[in-house]
Amino acid sequence: MATDRDEQQRQQQELEEIRRSFAEMGARMGSLFEPTEADDEAEPARPPRPALPAPPSPAAAPARPRWWWVGALVLLFLVGTAFGRVLPRDDGGSDQPPASQPTPTTAPATGGTPPPPSTVIKTVKSVPEECVDAADLANEVISKLNRNQRDNALALALRDYSVASQACRREASS
Repeated sequence: MATDRDEQQRQQQELEEIRRSFAEMGARMGSLFEPTEADDEAEPARPPRPALPAPPSPAAAPARPRWWWVGALVLLFLVGTAFGRVLPRDDGGSDQPPASQPTPTTAPATGGTPPPPSTVIKTVKSVPEECVDAADLANEVISKLNRNQRDNALALALRDYSVASQACRREASS
């Protein structure tokens, strides 16, 4: 018990010394936010700046009536419809030329052979089933990682994903 009391007294003395040293340092340095007497003497007194006017309140601006907004939307719809009728239409990539242009049926006048008919190549996008499975398993692994479920189920899902990913690569490369 005696050592606890002695230790407590020693800590109190150290604390008082620290407080005293801070007070002395503060008296020497002064406040960092207030000007010192030397600064006041060096600079001439400036007149105070006038305060800025208060910003206008939002209620001061008149609100537009609802019919104005409805009219603006109707006008926008009408302008869009007019542009849709005026601008030329895309035929969607069909092989037939527009009705306004006649189809060339005669051979060129140079006596050569007619040009070969144009061939259209259409690609069909398909995804192998293995890649779809790999994407689903990857989503499951990411979900488990986000939920911080780092257990045996995560290890199994990661293993299944890596097998499906390899199968997807094999299928895509063949």
